[in-house]
Amino acid sequence: MGVIKDILTFLANNVFGQVPILIGLITLAGLILQRKRAEDVVAGALRATIGVVILFIGVDVFTGGLASFQTVLASAMGTTPPKADHSLTDFLSKQGGTIALVITVAFLAHVLIVRLFPAARYLYLTGHLMFWISTVTVASLVTIAPGANQLTLVLCGAGFVAAYWTLQPLWMRPLMRRVMPDDRFGYAHTSSLACLITGYAARPLGSRDKHDTEKLTLPRQLSFFKDVNISTALIISVIMLLGVAFADHGVVTRAAAEMDDKLSPWVWGLLVGLRFAGGIAILLYGVRMFLGEIVPAFKGFSDRVIPGTRPALDAPTVFPVAPTAVMLGFVTSTVVFLACLAVSAAAGWFTLAPPMIMLFFVGGAAGLFGNVVAGWRGAVLGGVISGLVLAVGQGFTWGLYERTAPELSTLADPDWYAIGWLLKATDPVVGKGSVWLVPVVALAATVVTLVLLGRADRRRAAVEAETAPADAATAKA
Repeated sequence: MGVIKDILTFLANNVFGQVPILIGLITLAGLILQRKRAEDVVAGALRATIGVVILFIGVDVFTGGLASFQTVLASAMGTTPPKADHSLTDFLSKQGGTIALVITVAFLAHVLIVRLFPAARYLYLTGHLMFWISTVTVASLVTIAPGANQLTLVLCGAGFVAAYWTLQPLWMRPLMRRVMPDDRFGYAHTSSLACLITGYAARPLGSRDKHDTEKLTLPRQLSFFKDVNISTALIISVIMLLGVAFADHGVVTRAAAEMDDKLSPWVWGLLVGLRFAGGIAILLYGVRMFLGEIVPAFKGFSDRVIPGTRPALDAPTVFPVAPTAVMLGFVTSTVVFLACLAVSAAAGWFTLAPPMIMLFFVGGAAGLFGNVVAGWRGAVLGGVISGLVLAVGQGFTWGLYERTAPELSTLADPDWYAIGWLLKATDPVVGKGSVWLVPVVALAATVVTLVLLGRADRRRAAVEAETAPADAATAKA
């Protein structure tokens, strides 16, 4: 039993937890299954792996200054992030092994579900979110079932997480078909609920054809804003410099010293804005590079191993479709969150911590999906919804993890909040020793959903098969 545990932990830490390795191995296997030449297999796997590495380099570049900027921004708003008796580091030191086992067991269960039910369609491949979803789930289970042993936490957590990985790309599929009509890959990111709400709420606001962010007409003097790199650099630099202007001088000086102890805070703010734009450019290049390999290579799995399956991938994979919408969603979500922060501080409520990285990915994704429904109006709405969800979610969820890892509320995406409160809602039942109801209900709901989707797909296929001859005859006549 110990050997099996060690193997599963190794896979979690060294394969599922390392996105470049995971994508590289899947690309390698997919190309081998397609019987490509050896040189094509090696080159394709390496290009996919390097593309993911470049993507994460871009993330590191643009997030490098944002962590310090969160502190500067909080100072400028006159707030201090809350403190707790427990920390995420402490929680991971106690439950890290459990989380690793949840990742591996959940992924194996997810693969089995996708193999058995063609309606599942997508294999969840966002490695870093596999870790965070498992962490949030384990923290929630520890909260509602504090006496549960490791085996119970692993099996219950894995069942719930496998259900989430299976269903999440499916509820995003209608919106993704607007972004990717050819259905080459699915959307696997924990911003999905904000994107889904935006997609439905944006419907009355107009159409993409009339208001698409990528087709906006600007005056000649402002035409340079059409270049997303330039507009990103200008907007983020202005936000940074405003933060520097209103923040405590000591806080800003310490933040600038982390980059270079001889650097002026004003120059530091400008450089962070420029690095942000450069990081986005690197990220988008990496996305294009690895998508060019993983999507065709995955056909090997789709044909030979899991028929009809497509990869479900991270949020940045859709950003190249409408980068202006991404930036509009990010800026709007940041403004809304800061407004919520100011109101909360003035009223003496919970002290919010600006989650700049989450505001970018969640706000940007919601902005993009809002754009495919209602153009720039939908993109703005997506930013508003994201800012509100992140602010309200953070304020209400800190106490939920007070005894485990409160930072999970400040690092969170919308789906994290949903997972935490959904499991908390089971507390009256689970608290009586029925924690096994969590995976049983989650997996049962997944199976029922997939069976119903499968029947709907078969009916649709039958209708198409019946109408095809009639259409052919009409065309011939």
